[in-house]
Amino acid sequence: MFESLQDRLGSILNGLTGRGALSEADVSAALREVRRALLEADVALEVVRSFTDKVREKAVGAEILKSIKPGQMVVKIVHDELINMLGSEGVPIDLNAPAPVVIMMVGLQGSGKTTTTGKIALRMTTRDKKKVLMASLDTRRPAAQEQLRQLGAQTGVDTLPIIAGQSPTDIAARAVQAAKLGGHDIVILDTAGRTHIDEPLMIEMAEIKRRSNPHEILLVADALTGQDAVNLARNFDERVGITGLVLTRMDGDGRGGAALSMRAVTGKPIKLIGVGEKMSELEEFHPRRVADRILGMGDIISLVEKAAENIDAEKAAAMAAKMKSGKFDLNDLADQLKQMQKMGGMGGIMGLMPGMSGMKDKMAAAGLDDRMFGRQLAIISSMTKAERANPDILKHSRKKRIAAGSGTDASEINKLLKMHRQMADMMKMMGGKKGGGMMKQMMGGLAGKMGLGGMGGGMGGGMGGMPDLSKMDPKQLEALQKQAEAAGLGKGLPGGGGLPGLGNGMKLPGLGGGFPGLPGLPKKK
Repeated sequence: MFESLQDRLGSILNGLTGRGALSEADVSAALREVRRALLEADVALEVVRSFTDKVREKAVGAEILKSIKPGQMVVKIVHDELINMLGSEGVPIDLNAPAPVVIMMVGLQGSGKTTTTGKIALRMTTRDKKKVLMASLDTRRPAAQEQLRQLGAQTGVDTLPIIAGQSPTDIAARAVQAAKLGGHDIVILDTAGRTHIDEPLMIEMAEIKRRSNPHEILLVADALTGQDAVNLARNFDERVGITGLVLTRMDGDGRGGAALSMRAVTGKPIKLIGVGEKMSELEEFHPRRVADRILGMGDIISLVEKAAENIDAEKAAAMAAKMKSGKFDLNDLADQLKQMQKMGGMGGIMGLMPGMSGMKDKMAAAGLDDRMFGRQLAIISSMTKAERANPDILKHSRKKRIAAGSGTDASEINKLLKMHRQMADMMKMMGGKKGGGMMKQMMGGLAGKMGLGGMGGGMGGGMGGMPDLSKMDPKQLEALQKQAEAAGLGKGLPGGGGLPGLGNGMKLPGLGGGFPGLPGLPKKK
């Protein structure tokens, strides 16, 4: 979503950090470029003006000129203002009200209200363990009520039975009554959309609000809409009064201007973002993490949370034990590839790693994309149990059979085997006493740099050095990331600017001490 903005701001700010001293003219020239980049990203003009004025005010003063590294200070000021623009803290959906808590979904037609209603209901059922009732108030769009009923069946969430001919306001009143009688904790009302804002729509919304008394009114907006989304948010807020925003299609190739503008213009928090088509692909909005991603600082906390959500703890423990003994066969490699796919594939992981956002294009050009995972898994699936456990028995005739079965060729099989050999060698080195000591020493040095003295002494056994991130809460992780940035490791961590230990031993939960080298990445010469 923010890739073009990220590239532009990254190159502008990198130009500043390389200089020893900054004049007012340097700051003004950089801010002119920042302003242009934000306007190209479709951020509303009034928001851009306010943003650049605030940055200039803070950047051109005694505080910046006395700084040892003025360029880095400007980056920090831009980063802080970006967080203020997006809202300083993430705000979840408020459920502190007598049951049933009524949540009303509003927005234009085609913005994804019905799908988002299903996603929120599933999230509250699985994560918050709440009993949810969904009701469709959309009597105009053909099969809108049937769509919500099917989403309910798909996710296992209750939906209000459809009665033909009822008005939206009557359905709203019936839904609240049914939720009270059925012992539901939450009732979500999916209202009708329009192709544009019109008077009858607003009157209907106000009447539904009066009859159902919602605790939350969430405006669902398409993140690809651009500046028009700002007018939409303003109109709905003035007429109906919204309590928060949900942005859909944040995984699209839009320029992200709506996300940056809507919070600043309405003053209402972005509570959730839709990041994909699947019903599980809905995330809380964390302004600091989004600001970090836009400025290429990565998002270690989200990466760790994704790992914790998607990785089976028992499998991870078994993998870690195997790695310690130095064993690593093709079944283990297939498990690692599947885990990376679950976490969003190569692109998703690289986008969250500090200093690695610029690597995505280079990797795509080298043919190292998520389709490569699919091909590698197809190759491993086409092998027998014996071949997966002992790849050394793969000779020409076997490779020919596997190539035919997986729709690949011998060269791709050889590449996979070479990658497996390198990873297996690394496991042996990391599992052995000699390698463990080397790893401990290396990570101990890094811990010292980050002001975490004494951590190198053996917090993680053979893998020692960095703390196990799976056992840290988000506040500790945030403190760790801040320490990394303060030590100059925020952009461009060791190992080609990646997260320390993706290939060097940092313990992401369940990945048995870190990704053993990103699969398929060429080794540094």
